[in-house]
Amino acid sequence: MGAVHTVCGEAELTDGRNESWVALEAGVDPVERSGQLRRAHEEFTTDGRVVRPVRPLVAASWRRSARARVSPDGAACVELGEEELAGHRDGHPLARVMPVIRELTGRYAGDGEHLMAVCDAQGRLLWVEGHPRTRGAAGRMNFVPGARWAESAVGTNAPGTALAEDRPVQVFSAEHFRRPVQRWTCAAAPVHDPRTGRLLGAVDLTGGDGLAHPHSLGFVQAVARTAEAELALLAPPLTHETISLSALGRDEALLVAGGRKLRLSHRHSEILVLLARHPEGLSGDELLVSLYEDETVSPVTLRAELSRLRRLLGPELLASRPYRLTAPVDADFDAVARRLGSGAVAAAMTVYAGPLLPGSRAPAVTRLRRRLADQLRAALLARADPGLLADWAYSPWGEDDLPVWQALATVLPSCQRAAVQAKLTELQGEQGLATGLQRPHA
Repeated sequence: MGAVHTVCGEAELTDGRNESWVALEAGVDPVERSGQLRRAHEEFTTDGRVVRPVRPLVAASWRRSARARVSPDGAACVELGEEELAGHRDGHPLARVMPVIRELTGRYAGDGEHLMAVCDAQGRLLWVEGHPRTRGAAGRMNFVPGARWAESAVGTNAPGTALAEDRPVQVFSAEHFRRPVQRWTCAAAPVHDPRTGRLLGAVDLTGGDGLAHPHSLGFVQAVARTAEAELALLAPPLTHETISLSALGRDEALLVAGGRKLRLSHRHSEILVLLARHPEGLSGDELLVSLYEDETVSPVTLRAELSRLRRLLGPELLASRPYRLTAPVDADFDAVARRLGSGAVAAAMTVYAGPLLPGSRAPAVTRLRRRLADQLRAALLARADPGLLADWAYSPWGEDDLPVWQALATVLPSCQRAAVQAKLTELQGEQGLATGLQRPHA
């Protein structure tokens, strides 16, 4: 949590790096600052230089936007039609806490002629509510349900950048990367699953210059925290008979059991993943082969790791001969596999937070990681849904996936293909160069 410093008599929210979370310092003329930012934005889009008064947070976001080949002009793409949007909303975890979010934000948004928006972890807007006149104006830039406002798709904006940074963000005027959005100010905060820590989406307030105030950023952060608290209350209680394991998109798995939340070491994460996949248990020899590339590793090394893991979990959860977990495990990677098996590709993508233990080199984990990613990727290509393909393509693990980008280009309307075609050209050039470098000389 950031510290609070006092500047010109006002509380300024900062993070641990003394970087302001608030877009407009106390006493600054918003009209004058907006003009300065527009000139700075023009300089950046012209020659790539960042000048004052651009905040470091915004400068980093502008650079990511440029690397993602986001055009400074244009509008967001609406990826979910009414039927797809309704299904995605109904199945999304944040649907359960929308009554609380509406109760907290309704009067604030209505009285201030602002909008409240909630997006998923991929930056797609699921709900946009608030003052009718403001909704109409926002609709002209496709700030509407079903549109993707991820930073990698539309550049710097509060919900998209809050997801990219995984922290509360306020974006004022020409801090927005796209020019059509620069008349707006917004504040957003990410929302996480209170059990697993998985990013679920973000809550956003969008409106005029009046939102460029510490109160709006603190308010939206409080709404996000309240939503997380409500999710915790709505979740069924965990007992000693229930183990929750999150290992997708993270090198250190998160284990929740008996009310305890444990972040595991790399090796313990690998062991828990393998034991979750084999509820019948594994012998010491089977675990040794599954975990270590080096065949000279002694069984004593493994037994020491298992002994430390048993002390961490408690003897009631980890049994031996064979090594096994004594309670059912609700693992995120198993949830993806189950949903794929039933044909629920969109639901599988909702759970898939990234490759399984991406830094692991354990042979069995590597095989499992590759198999799960290949199955999900094949299902996405077969489904040929623009939104799902875009979720994969714009993710860190899909940004260089040429076949997925090619598939996305074929299913998008022609008016939305420019950025995808630019990315395709870049990838084809890179892969062609790599092929040339690998070709033996005559």
